[in-house]
Amino acid sequence: MAAVNGGVSFWYAADGVPEPGPGLPGDRDVDVCMVGGGYTGLWTAYYLKKADPSLRIAVLEQRFCGYGASGRNGGWLYNGFAGRAAFARRYGQQRAAAMQRVMDEAVGEVVDVTVAERIDADLVRSGVLEVARNRPQLERLRAFVRAERAYGADRVELLSAEEATDRVAVAGTLGGCWSRYGARIQPAKLVRGLARAVRDAGVEVYEGTAVGAILPGLPGTAHRRPRAVTPLGTVTADHVLRATEGFTAGLRGEKRTWLPMNSAMVVTEPLPAGFWAETGWQGREVLGDFAHAYMYAQRTADDRIALGGRGIPYRFGSRTDSDGSTQAETVRQLRAILDRFFPAAATAGIDHAWAGVLGVPRDWCATVELDRSSGLGWAGGYVGSGVTTANLAGRTLCDLVLGRDSELTRLPWVGHTVRRWEPEPLRWLGVQAMYAAYHAADRQEATGRATTSPIARLADLVAGR
Repeated sequence: MAAVNGGVSFWYAADGVPEPGPGLPGDRDVDVCMVGGGYTGLWTAYYLKKADPSLRIAVLEQRFCGYGASGRNGGWLYNGFAGRAAFARRYGQQRAAAMQRVMDEAVGEVVDVTVAERIDADLVRSGVLEVARNRPQLERLRAFVRAERAYGADRVELLSAEEATDRVAVAGTLGGCWSRYGARIQPAKLVRGLARAVRDAGVEVYEGTAVGAILPGLPGTAHRRPRAVTPLGTVTADHVLRATEGFTAGLRGEKRTWLPMNSAMVVTEPLPAGFWAETGWQGREVLGDFAHAYMYAQRTADDRIALGGRGIPYRFGSRTDSDGSTQAETVRQLRAILDRFFPAAATAGIDHAWAGVLGVPRDWCATVELDRSSGLGWAGGYVGSGVTTANLAGRTLCDLVLGRDSELTRLPWVGHTVRRWEPEPLRWLGVQAMYAAYHAADRQEATGRATTSPIARLADLVAGR
């Protein structure tokens, strides 16, 4: 078992979980109101204030900035985003390629801001390494490389087993691939530094302020402008932008908009020099695999392994966790992955375990939107790829609010529409069945199946991917 379970996340362990700052002091009238103090809300406020310092901007956060996924994620600053294949099918390869190009550039944009704003986020820009540990995974890895190269011949490097193992000695590696579009970060340090930069720029940040409802503007009535309603007061603005990601279901009328998918992590105790001499990982690449119920990992700044995966994926009724606590069975599953990947760490203690939620739209595609008639907008549905995508979303929302016709506002995720999730118990049954199928497929493939399990293909159909 983990020495600590919950406490929001390990990323806050060194400095402690922050106390919320001042709450909303009563009714406020501003130009732009951001609902949610994670990456999306803070990046949007940051770019808006840079573009027009005269704007009055308020950020409303139910706990403290970085309480949600922004302070709990695996620390992958990389160029993946939710929905590329679907965007290519629906809007054409050229528009999907434009989205991929700006996502590639967004990795460098985040790096540049950390330098400009003096944010120490333990950032190491050494790319993304993904490995295959059985034949079906290797088949999917090669298909992934072909798909990536369709967006640029030099986007990703295919690695032999030896080449992949030279980077990180993952037991049983049959092959790998490496992309330069990635960096390791300490996520809580990034969000806290970004919150500081936003406050310094003059944005009003109100923590401990839970928004219960976001109401549209109704032209011709007393409430012609949109509002964010909290127990501490109501914020009226020209634009109210929802940036609540996995917590969206808690807002009035949004229960079925995005499904709050659970993801969990564990982190080891600091590992000795002898382990790293055997394992390598000198570049500190972020690490993933090609299982259906995939893992993600990093080597931390203080020489631990932080490793995550889905665990128990969904709680009935779109409920969310309590301050990051996760189930003992999930910790056991993640421990087993760690032991399979790194047998030399089998005796290492697990110092911390935690969980969080990410937002999943019904078609698994991230979206950005601004409805000028109501004054409401939103961004999210990142499906676990939000660290970099949130930066692009913030810049896109900035252009939409300012009325700019830009490359960003013409991207295919802007205005992309998707149906809502099924009512309960259908969505609970569907998600449980989907992940049970993915785990079953992984077990089949790990025990000798030569090709991708048809059970996984069935799960993809259920998911609507």
